[in-house]
Amino acid sequence: MFVNGMPRYEILSEDAMEVLDRGWRRLVSELGVEFMLPEAVEHFRKAGQKVEGDKVFLDPEFVLEQVAKAPREFDLQARNPDNSVHIGGDHMVFAGVYGPPFVRDGDVRRDATMADFENFVRLAQSFPELDSPGGTIVEPNDRPLDSRHLDMVYALQTLSDKPYMGSVISAENARDTIAMGEIAFGGAEALERAPVSISLINCNSPLRWDDRMLSAQLEYNRRNQAVVLTPFLLMGAMSPVSIPATLVQQMAEALSGIALAQLVQPGCPVVFGSFLSNTDMQSGSPSFGTPESAIGLLCTGQIARRFGLPFRSGGGLNASQTVDAQAAYEALMTLLPTFLAGTNFVMHAAGWLEGGLVSCYEKFIVDIELLRMLKHEFTPLEVTEESLAFDAHQEVGSGGHFLGAAHTLMHFRECFYRPLLSSTENFDRWTKKGGADATERAARIWREKLEAYEQPPIDDAVRTELRDYVSRRRAELGDEPVEQPAF
Repeated sequence: MFVNGMPRYEILSEDAMEVLDRGWRRLVSELGVEFMLPEAVEHFRKAGQKVEGDKVFLDPEFVLEQVAKAPREFDLQARNPDNSVHIGGDHMVFAGVYGPPFVRDGDVRRDATMADFENFVRLAQSFPELDSPGGTIVEPNDRPLDSRHLDMVYALQTLSDKPYMGSVISAENARDTIAMGEIAFGGAEALERAPVSISLINCNSPLRWDDRMLSAQLEYNRRNQAVVLTPFLLMGAMSPVSIPATLVQQMAEALSGIALAQLVQPGCPVVFGSFLSNTDMQSGSPSFGTPESAIGLLCTGQIARRFGLPFRSGGGLNASQTVDAQAAYEALMTLLPTFLAGTNFVMHAAGWLEGGLVSCYEKFIVDIELLRMLKHEFTPLEVTEESLAFDAHQEVGSGGHFLGAAHTLMHFRECFYRPLLSSTENFDRWTKKGGADATERAARIWREKLEAYEQPPIDDAVRTELRDYVSRRRAELGDEPVEQPAF
């Protein structure tokens, strides 16, 4: 897990923060926020908030009182305790791409399958740059919709021993995630110590929380499992064409969801979520890796810290259709401010392509390289007498070279970053070895990683109990049995 010891890049003045503060207060109190689940509305009604149908008009001071109950930082358990993570403060936790229905493998773009899901879990387990495989890494279209979440959670729990994300399609799916967490971690008591899953709850922006997401959220809240309350904001579509207006809307939506979580279970772990970019006003398509999204990300970090909350944002986002220069530079345009802002929980950190429609094997490797480089870059420079290398100057003198100096020979193996993907060979050598570009090299790397993958150990009794639970629940949901995985 990476600890970002560099200073935060904050761009909002105190005057600007005060204007934004007035803005979210007006939204929640004058326009209100819709909660499409009656139980959620009732929580607010009992707490003395004004309710009109599904709409809740919130007292800003009441919202702040609830938000103050949320922990500033918390631990997220992994099945292997060595892989447990800390969310908040200077810690940055990175998870894989989330949600795409399609996969790209080289030149082939196709529907995602359960085998793809399992492959991406294995890759996330294999690379230390990722702290979590994520959740819905792809939508496995070859499994029934009603029960595919069981297969996904099982794969996350058995093919990896890192923290994972839960299913949020319904309350029932959340209950299954929780029940499987109890099996994997040794009972209900383990969940009380610290969350064993973290789950993404998206707002149906603008200013509406839908019933399915809310029903899942409440299940996780009641069991003290972590949730990421995330407004889904594409400026020009789900929010106004203004960064300040979008930040205000983001604050209103995220804080209202966090307030609900604390009404359900005071002190339950939450993350201030942000998914903020803009729409291409010529085509109407979502844009990613834009200057506006980077500015919004930097502002979000500053805002979340003001409320004393860990926050989620960023990732390797891009709108490119293939693994090309656009995919790389747009991803960097999002990942760099992700680090500058000190983002605590980073979804979509590896594999995102085509505006989030595609999980791409080669892009996964490109993003791993970016994460490796940025972690190196954001490690504070250590300046000591030894690092000044005065003895090397004494040895070489004026006009010489340092290639054979004792200091160089002592440090050459670890003195500089060594790339995973990039090529630094001269043209002749590169050509003789086949002239493979970055995408071709990435394809070779992910295949080699899968071949070398070793499944982390899991107790046979736990594995059997998880398999039995998946089979039983699949039958209860009315889906046909599928061949049980060998793992």
